[in-house]
Amino acid sequence: MRAIAIRGGHLIDPAAGVDAQQDILLKDGRVAEIAAPGKLKGAEGAEVLDAKGLIVAPGLIDIHVHLREPGQGYKETIATGTAAAAAGGFTSVAAMPNTTPANDSPEITRWMQQPERGASVRVFPIAAATRGSRGEALSDYAALKAAGAVAVTDDGRPILQDSVMREVLIAAARAGLSVIQHAEDTRMTQGASMNLGPMSFKLGLRGMPPEAESSLVERDIRLVSELREMHPHLHVAHTSTAAAVSAVRQARRNGLRVTCEVAPHHFLLTEEHVGLYNTHAKMNPPLRSAADRDAMIEGILDGVVDAIATDHAPHAQHEKEVEFEQAPNGITGLETALGLSLRWLHAEWKMPIGRVLSLLSAQPAALLGLKGRGTLTVGSFADVVVLDPKAEWTYRATESKSKSKNTPFDGWTMQGRVHWTISEGRVVYAASAAHPALA
Repeated sequence: MRAIAIRGGHLIDPAAGVDAQQDILLKDGRVAEIAAPGKLKGAEGAEVLDAKGLIVAPGLIDIHVHLREPGQGYKETIATGTAAAAAGGFTSVAAMPNTTPANDSPEITRWMQQPERGASVRVFPIAAATRGSRGEALSDYAALKAAGAVAVTDDGRPILQDSVMREVLIAAARAGLSVIQHAEDTRMTQGASMNLGPMSFKLGLRGMPPEAESSLVERDIRLVSELREMHPHLHVAHTSTAAAVSAVRQARRNGLRVTCEVAPHHFLLTEEHVGLYNTHAKMNPPLRSAADRDAMIEGILDGVVDAIATDHAPHAQHEKEVEFEQAPNGITGLETALGLSLRWLHAEWKMPIGRVLSLLSAQPAALLGLKGRGTLTVGSFADVVVLDPKAEWTYRATESKSKSKNTPFDGWTMQGRVHWTISEGRVVYAASAAHPALA
């Protein structure tokens, strides 16, 4: 692996408190040296990337993606999903377990990480909290962690039984794993395909009440409080309602280890974007009211939201080209998250760029305990994104690296063009296809 010297860039490393002109040397998959411009000592013979006018930052980390393998390779593969991740500036992704079969075993966890999968970036499997994600018997957390799992969840099949969720929180705390909950009381959402509100009434569709999310968040927080002495970590996936964010805010004030993430579509879009049954605006949690959308923005700006995660959920074209109620939930997001976040959180709502990058790197790394990631201190993994923060560009779904094109953001203007993505010292994406590392 050839050493890489990134020269002339502005290094922003929120975890290390660095925001300055710095050169950086990557060697043997790690950060080897950081120095003032022109002062690197060990860069002889290294490949040089000219980052003048660009930001150099820790590689982005998405803690909520669906890579579909094993079993659903017609939607996405680990190779194509991680190629999309690299194009979006991500150097690590955490893969959800709703595969076929569900990832509830060390064998599947290891299989997902094997070199034969062709991953461009590091894949961290998240294992099923219960066998087959059926909400009954618990998986073997110690064995899953030893195989590389970084958290447990049943994701799209939420754990409804109080007694089972209590067991999950206890077992995960003992194993040192986070519990990620898709907060949806499915007893309230059966047969529903969008948010309950004026738009669902207008379209004649059964709606999901916001309480289906917030009530389960409140139940889970109550269980965490009862288990306070064990210090369980509850993480609320793809938070979408004002009430859920409020519950997380209060839990934190009460000293509980409760965190949450928000996806770009939930801080940018509302139920109105469903339009005339647009299946590219169908996801779960659904697009909510404008008041809920505004609460997501407020939660991000005031620090209650811990991470921006995409919930990248690819589907085949034929699956989305059906009646709205029959279409599967989910949209892609790995290639648009950074551009949307910089365009809106930074440029429009004036969040400092370091805080935006932290929500996409340092904070996700801390949530899942990914040591040596989300920062560019000497000795950390050589996971880097080099980007032009001022460049505007238009996202075209047809040009996506993903197998799937199911996105509501086709044709949207983005801000922040990725020039290079480097994963563990390897250039895995370059804006110029002529880059020698990609030839």
